Amino acid sequence: MSVSILGRLLGVTMGITAGALLLSGCGDGGGGSSASSGGNVIPIGEYASLTGKEATFGQSSHSGTLLAVEEINAAGGVLGKKLELKTEDTQSKAGEPATVVRKLITRDGVVAVLGEVASSRSLEAAPIAQQLKVPMISPSSTNPKVTEVGDFIFRVCFIDPFQGTVMANFAWNTLKVRKVAVLTDVKSDYSLGLAQFFVERFKQLGGQIVAEQSFSGGDKDFKAQLTAIKASGPDGLFVPAYYTDVGLIARQAKELGINFPLFGGDGWESPKLIEIGGEAIEGKFYSTHYSPEDPSQSVRDFVTRFKARFKGEVPDAMAALGYDSVMVLVDAIKRAGSAEPAKIRDALAQTKDFEGVTGKTTIDAQRNASKAAVIITVKNGQFAFVEKVNP
Repeated sequence: MSVSILGRLLGVTMGITAGALLLSGCGDGGGGSSASSGGNVIPIGEYASLTGKEATFGQSSHSGTLLAVEEINAAGGVLGKKLELKTEDTQSKAGEPATVVRKLITRDGVVAVLGEVASSRSLEAAPIAQQLKVPMISPSSTNPKVTEVGDFIFRVCFIDPFQGTVMANFAWNTLKVRKVAVLTDVKSDYSLGLAQFFVERFKQLGGQIVAEQSFSGGDKDFKAQLTAIKASGPDGLFVPAYYTDVGLIARQAKELGINFPLFGGDGWESPKLIEIGGEAIEGKFYSTHYSPEDPSQSVRDFVTRFKARFKGEVPDAMAALGYDSVMVLVDAIKRAGSAEPAKIRDALAQTKDFEGVTGKTTIDAQRNASKAAVIITVKNGQFAFVEKVNP
């Protein structure tokens, strides 16, 4: 699929502008006090990597979030009030999530927080939301530890034990590999967790892990690790990392004559993967949460509306999950009949079979969502659907 980075950047700019316009109509009071005292808005917060090395994650998620807020408001809002979206940029940096989430809650008075995409950044911010007792919904952080922070922390995506199992089964059954090397980002909770669950399942299937190498996110030279991996004689390489690193890893693997399959998880999900990896990323595989090629009516309708809003841009999984995070939150506010954070939290915990773009969402006792996964490959310079895997 082709994705317009310009369209995504315009979405970010328009979202911030929309937030500013709403703020200008709310006076000096915080959003939370405005909502609870009978004001005409319900303020919700969003924190995302709008800039920095993983910016396409946050930009996609923000576009989906913005579309959902606009649609809800165009339909009359919720509980007779319009949603007011307040967005903060984490800049893809450690240290920013906790700062901006505390600001959203204590200064802007939001009644709920949406974010982040990256598990490490969600893990940094979640204790703040938990301490201040404001519900937080991550659209796409898959590390199990995120919701273990406390009973105010939720997610609308699958978790890495499932994703790791999906990719181990795919490697064994579809790729027919029996000896796998793993290359992990030691700075990423997401990467470490997904690697662990993949290895556990692959060994259960009878597979052998012949090499485990690591790097630090942002590194530029992976040749030492890849040379050691090649010498270990694997039939495949699992790289549970983010697209910024994966593209370079694929290029350097090709330069070293590595021609066995490379595969990974939803951290690959970005048009930048193809831009960075070039021909070296052709024929590689990753798991993610949804495909715009899904024939279901809800996906077709979402893709049509998204493309109309963002100048032909095709929504990726981060956009779809950003959209669903808003819709699940709004559903909870409606069922709670209130914009009070504690009541929203209770309603979120009771979410059952909510039909969204990425499938049905039922929140379990650990505040996780059981969802299907899809396998994507790169074919002729575009992302292509391979198969769907139900939980």
